[in-house]
Amino acid sequence: MPSNPVAETVASLMPRAREELTELVAFRSVADFDQFPRSESEGAARWVADALTAEGFEDVALLDTPDGTQSVYGFLPGPAGAKTVLLYAHYDVQPPLDEAAWTTPPFELTERDGRWYGRGAADCKGGLIMHLLALRALKANGGVPVHVKVIAEGSEEMGTGGLERYAEQHPGLLEADTIVIGDAGNFRVGLPTVTSTLRGMTMVRLQVDTLAGNLHSGQFGGAAPDALAALIRVLDSLRAEDGSTTVEGLSGDAAWEGLQYEEEQFRQDAKVLEGVELIGSGTVADRIWARPAVTVIGIDCPPVVGATPSVQARARALISLRVPPGVDAGEATKLLQAHLEAHTPWGARISCEQIGQGQPFSADTTSPAYRAMADAMAVAYPGQDMQYAGQGGSIPLCNTLAALYPRAEILLIGLSEPEAQIHAVNESVCPEELERLSVAEALFLRTYAAN
Repeated sequence: MPSNPVAETVASLMPRAREELTELVAFRSVADFDQFPRSESEGAARWVADALTAEGFEDVALLDTPDGTQSVYGFLPGPAGAKTVLLYAHYDVQPPLDEAAWTTPPFELTERDGRWYGRGAADCKGGLIMHLLALRALKANGGVPVHVKVIAEGSEEMGTGGLERYAEQHPGLLEADTIVIGDAGNFRVGLPTVTSTLRGMTMVRLQVDTLAGNLHSGQFGGAAPDALAALIRVLDSLRAEDGSTTVEGLSGDAAWEGLQYEEEQFRQDAKVLEGVELIGSGTVADRIWARPAVTVIGIDCPPVVGATPSVQARARALISLRVPPGVDAGEATKLLQAHLEAHTPWGARISCEQIGQGQPFSADTTSPAYRAMADAMAVAYPGQDMQYAGQGGSIPLCNTLAALYPRAEILLIGLSEPEAQIHAVNESVCPEELERLSVAEALFLRTYAAN
């Protein structure tokens, strides 16, 4: 990166950034309080609030959102008449999954092979550090030229909608001219990328009941309806032979126009085992950015160890459906529920409970903020043009903010490039990406203020 004062300041702050990310990653801030203590999330929220206070933010507050979690808000005043920019990230994280599968402990930031490993290092505690680095670099080089609002969400990974509902109840709180969502990522390390679309999501819990209680499989098997087998039949109906998602009534043939994802690169990024085929049809970009995708993310059934020869009376599954841009998530939920009911065999009783939903999102990439970000990224990533990509994941808040503030420009950047392995074991962040994106965000704020 060519020498410039902002870049030099960010580089000098990287040791402090690592220390702060270490402190933040140490909080087991999973917003599922059946699994992890509420105190861990509350501790992370206080850490963020203290960091904002130390940077001179005013009105710093822990917001009690309707889903029982806390979001952290702060306001940093800029020059009179300046534009207002909202910076977003979330401090809650995904569960660590199998902690024994991590090479190093998930809640201890550890450097290995030039990357920093830990749950939330990229998604999205690193995003909070990115915002802090950008603001510190500006303060050290003439000051922050815009009014800044920061909002750090406490339950984004759970999809429970607490911050969305809070924002709707307090419509003036997060109002801004431009919103920078720090929860996306570059297409690959070293290629500056803004995410222009997001798939939405819906999550349902399906329960199948067939018997009053488990039965001996020798005495009753062959005639007694097996709830687990019925569940397997239902789940299998959600995919075509090639693995494409097949929810009746939900279109699955949209095409992605723009940056393409080469299949071999995707296989490497996804760590697909040799000889195993990719699923679905169309280009990889079509499949992961423009089309629906169903995933069975959990099943309740007897584990292999300790299982008895029984016909199962009950089985449950947690099903995630990613909803493509242009499709209403509420309508997709209804279609999914209707599909599950229509494909339940043997008259089995089912219940289908929705437990999370977020709308898809599409940004206006022709806006002045996007031009300012392109200029900033050209400096932070010399020789590279800013790319536009989709993201298969969901950030439900985006649509809420777009609806509340239709004139606001919304940009999505962040640290979740493919090597980060977010939501998986051994999540990590590339410190060079953290440094470059912090420079880009700082220069963006300066360029945007001058336009």
